[in-house]
Order: sequence, then structure tokens, then C-alpha cells
Amino acid sequence: MGKEMESPKEQSSYTVEQLVAVNPFNPEILPDLENYVNEQVTSQTYSLDANLCLLRLYQFEPERMNAQIVARILVKALMAMPAPDFSLCLFLIPERVQMEEQFKTLIVLSHYLETGRFQQFWEEAAKNPHILEAVPGFEQAIQAYASHLLSLSYQKVPRSVLAEAVNMDGASLDKFIEHQVTNSGWIVAKEDGSIVLPQNEFNHPELKKNTGENVSLEHIARIFPILG
Repeated sequence: MGKEMESPKEQSSYTVEQLVAVNPFNPEILPDLENYVNEQVTSQTYSLDANLCLLRLYQFEPERMNAQIVARILVKALMAMPAPDFSLCLFLIPERVQMEEQFKTLIVLSHYLETGRFQQFWEEAAKNPHILEAVPGFEQAIQAYASHLLSLSYQKVPRSVLAEAVNMDGASLDKFIEHQVTNSGWIVAKEDGSIVLPQNEFNHPELKKNTGENVSLEHIARIFPILG
């Protein structure tokens, strides 16, 4: 026999994560999951598993879907970049819902972030403050992602490029750079004020281990059918 469904009284003794683990397809936990999304927003925490569970339940109970909650899930997923959380969540959202204006906006913002088009991203975000300002920490999360992406692309980044990527200038940009110098190993070049970024295998390819000689013919044979 399958596992019996817990009563509401029994469920109340579980945390949300435990409810998801014990009975993820129980529609009775849907309100708990919705409340948990709001809790993630106010406490600036994040649980991808709980949010995916809620989106799956919405698939089975579409009449109970809360568009505001879904939008908040997607904003939180954007904040988790470069993790692929946004795509994972979007896959569970019906296409008819994705065509709503706020979701089309979030999809456009996601595309800009994935392609490193930060100027377009910040311009589009500024047009939709009602979506993004509802989730505290959004701007800071995107600035952290932008810094991460720059560190993969540049050995030395001009101050103007950094300013555009993180949507800052003047004293706020100075403070941001100072924080990164202290905590992330950035160095400000004295001659032109550009930022020397820490070395990694992406901005210094010579640091990347050469594993090409260790790829077996068996491994290659497995890849070709996938590519085909």
C-alpha cells in the first residue's frame, strides 16, 4: 500500500521542506508553499525545491494558481543566476501564463542577463519597478551576478564597463569597488582606475588544466549520437 496522506494536524508539525520531501504531490500543502514563497521574499532566503514543488502543484490545480506568487518565484530564480533556476521554473509554467505581460517582461530580463546585456537589463528593469521592488535584495543579487560574469570575461575591466554592468556611478560605485577590493581580491589600477580582477581559468586560459589528452574514444563515441 502507498503512504497514507497525513492529516492537517500531523502536517502542522512538519517544516515546509519536510512537507515537500514527505508528500510533494499533496495539494493540501499548497497554501503552506505559497506562504513560504512570501517568507523567502521577506527573509531574503531561497528554496528552489519548495518553489518547484509549488509550480508542479499549480499544474495539477491550475484554478488555484496565484500569478503574484509565480512572479515572485521567477524573480527569486533570476536572483540565483548563474544557476539555471529560472529555466527550471519556467518549464513548469503554462505557456498561456507566460504570455501575460509581467511574465513576458521577466523572460526578457532573463535573456538579457544570460547574454550579458546589462545596460538593456537595467533599462527594462527600471520600466517595471512594481515587479522587482517587491523582492528585497534583487538589485544586489544582479550586481553580484554581473560582477561574476565580468570576472569570467575580463582580466582588467574599465570602470565604465563595470558601472554599466552594475548600474552604479559616483560614490555608490566607489563604495561597491571598495567592498570588492576588501572581500573579493579586486585591485584598482593606479594609472587609469580600471579594475584588475582575480585570475581564474576563464580570464586566464593558461590556468585551465589541459584534459583533452585524457578524453577516451569511448567517451567521444557516447557524445556523437547525442550531437546527432
